[in-house]
Amino acid sequence: MHISYSAAALVLIPLCQGTPQVQLGGSTIVGTQNTGQTEFFGGIPYAEPPTSQLRFAAPVLKAEPGVANLDASKYGVSCPQTNPNEDCLTINVLRPVGISAGANLPVMVWIYGGGFQAGDASQYDGTGFAIAGINRGTPIVYVNFNYRLGVLGFPQGQEATSRGALNLGLKDMLVALQWVTLFGQSAGSVALADLFLNSNLESLARAAIFESGAQSTLPVFPGQRRDRDWQNLVAAVPECSGASVNDSFDCLRQASVSTILNAQGSASGQAGEQFPWSPVIDGSGGVIPDLPSKLLAAGTFSRIPFISGSNLDEGTQFVSTSLSSDDQLLQFLVNFIDPAESGSTPSAVQSAANGLMQLYPNDPAQGSPYGTGSNTFGLGSEYKRAAAIAGDIWFHSIRRAWDQAASGQGVKAFAYLFADPQAVSNPAQGVAHGSELGYVFGQPGTDPAKTLSSVMKDYWISFATSLDPNDGKGNARPPWPQYTPSNQVVMQLQGSNTTTIPDTYRVQQIGYINSQPATFNH
Repeated sequence: MHISYSAAALVLIPLCQGTPQVQLGGSTIVGTQNTGQTEFFGGIPYAEPPTSQLRFAAPVLKAEPGVANLDASKYGVSCPQTNPNEDCLTINVLRPVGISAGANLPVMVWIYGGGFQAGDASQYDGTGFAIAGINRGTPIVYVNFNYRLGVLGFPQGQEATSRGALNLGLKDMLVALQWVTLFGQSAGSVALADLFLNSNLESLARAAIFESGAQSTLPVFPGQRRDRDWQNLVAAVPECSGASVNDSFDCLRQASVSTILNAQGSASGQAGEQFPWSPVIDGSGGVIPDLPSKLLAAGTFSRIPFISGSNLDEGTQFVSTSLSSDDQLLQFLVNFIDPAESGSTPSAVQSAANGLMQLYPNDPAQGSPYGTGSNTFGLGSEYKRAAAIAGDIWFHSIRRAWDQAASGQGVKAFAYLFADPQAVSNPAQGVAHGSELGYVFGQPGTDPAKTLSSVMKDYWISFATSLDPNDGKGNARPPWPQYTPSNQVVMQLQGSNTTTIPDTYRVQQIGYINSQPATFNH
């Protein structure tokens, strides 16, 4: 989640009372008053449609819509997943009623998750955030946008590398930030963390909030490494039947979006990993110039303040529920650590997997979902063990390494662990990945979860407006200490037991993972 004071959305000039209208360049943008307190402007293009020769190309900033009148009463279409419309690079703005030019309100910009394969800005209505800001006397502007996904946003392989066509979805985000500014969960949080590495983010935003994701939550490989996946994609596109290896962009630009989406499904099924279309290392001058752990160790990252956190049972959604033997778990871990052709030596991956099995005992009471004792929910006997390991590899270890590295460089950081039992919808998954979203964007109906939701909004908005979650406005809430080298603590967000705890849970296991980041492609 990114927060900034400078944004095109804040200089839109109101034209009249009633139906909200604003002037942006030569265009009149007509929105809607969706509540008595907020106004909505949706589907505003921030980049040229990435079609024809702009497919598989970097986004081109569109400073104004280019039409006399733009109906902005609805969200724009999502970027292609099942729908074939590529004219999807649009942005949405929700603001308090009566805002004047020059009001200089903080902007909170949401980046949705979905593994870089799925997602839609329209799923994340920020009205609750905007109204909470108004009611606590610290109004904010809420923004979200769509970015390219799957193969259209994250081409892989040698050809995309040689053509400089990697990480297009991340580049969409940077262009959207030039138009306005940022905030994110899961893949959105990963993307936001990626942008910290080499994108001059300080010029676009002044702070960030990471919900369940950091720079290498998904393993980060060199751009050419998934070349086999890209070749499988091209082979599944009839228009490319005669294309030469590493010369497929022209035929792919002539293919229909539906054909490409079908080919993506076919290639994904052969990929051997859950998220094959994701950010990659794109070298010097790129968005991710090197392995994130190397950049963190070198201090090569943006110095803007941030909040980062994870949910208690992050790994439960990402592992097989049928694992039932040591051999099955070992094979799962080898593939989980390094799913493509191995970038580190196979012996290093095998050694790491063996080490994890020693550190995470075959005891369901110590597995994830945590706090559920010896209950295995009728699933494989190794499921909870695998879920604990997966959650630490992809989420908890990286969050801790990020907080330690940034705070060690003097960056203002705050950490959290979301662990509210009322967020559990499936007992076998526990406080799972994404379960905090109902608290951030909605509000549970009963206490103490209802109060926790309001408190979380206060923490988030307070940070947006003052760079500190402790502004004293809104609901009474525990002070949230800053994460520092001498005070490594996290805020446990848990119903009536929201409190500060030491950042020492599973210290030996997470320390083992963080001691060899290259092996884990961190």
